Amino acid sequence: MFQIDALKWTREPKNYSIENDRIEIVTEPHTDLWQRTYYHFRNDTAPVLQMETDEKYFSFVVKTEFESKHRFDQCGVVMYLDSENWLKGSIEYENEQYQHLGSVVTNHGYSDWATTEIDASIKSMWYRFSRREDDYCIECSDDGVTYKQMRICHMWNAKGTIRFGVYACSPEDSSFRAIFTDMEMTECKWSAHDGQQPDQE
Repeated sequence: MFQIDALKWTREPKNYSIENDRIEIVTEPHTDLWQRTYYHFRNDTAPVLQMETDEKYFSFVVKTEFESKHRFDQCGVVMYLDSENWLKGSIEYENEQYQHLGSVVTNHGYSDWATTEIDASIKSMWYRFSRREDDYCIECSDDGVTYKQMRICHMWNAKGTIRFGVYACSPEDSSFRAIFTDMEMTECKWSAHDGQQPDQE
């Protein structure tokens, strides 16, 4: 069960609200998460709001709605362990024509970025973040019913207790409103691969 009162901030933003099933964050300029790869800079300034769990098999679902309008504005699902070990799935605004729907996985201080282009008119997306021990899956959905895989990855430093939740940021000189609703923690919806042994708690 997802408990909104169990959420804790890393870098609490100035402007936000938390209600029973609704989180609103107004981003601050020059906030971001990225480590080293390709760009050679390291940004660790985005606010993340998370809960802790030691459950080895679960899924977390959240609906995002956003008013992004400036390059790199983004919000979505996150698992932030520390500055050098985290993952995120989000839509990142690019211009009036398209945005990047993608995910970033950061292990031991190096980030990668996998994306696909989607229309700039899209202003809502569901995400499902799933854990199977120290392997993870991020999926997305435009209706909260049918999910499509975005990323499967291994996190080297995520074997025991982890933290996961939501984030929003504006890497350039921008600010926008991000709204998170319909949050739910369930049994793992990411099924074992054919031929795998049953889950062992």
